[in-house]
Amino acid sequence: MTIFKEIVDEEFLTVSETKELLADIEAERAMDEDRELRYELARAIEHANRFAVLEPEEAQALVDDLLALEKVDEATAYKIANLLPRDRDELRSVYAQQRYSLSGDELDEILNVVAQYA
Repeated sequence: MTIFKEIVDEEFLTVSETKELLADIEAERAMDEDRELRYELARAIEHANRFAVLEPEEAQALVDDLLALEKVDEATAYKIANLLPRDRDELRSVYAQQRYSLSGDELDEILNVVAQYA
């Protein structure tokens, strides 16, 4: 017998999309008077409310624009959309674990896309 759960499905979400989903869960739980929010859920809602800057549609449009660039994969696009880096150093930290580094022009191209939304 194992105590581990199997991952059935995995999907990337922006913080804005997560905020929207958590708001639905919070509203559902608020209707049931006997049910309290668990600590983890309350902290997740607080985090999403604090860090969601863009509307969900804007965040998804930003991800789509980032995916159109050559050096941005899906996971990185969502990470950039969540963090909204303002300068090269912040953007380099997103790419810190990659096996390659970006040139100044590539960094500026990504930052220009982010600047359109932030």
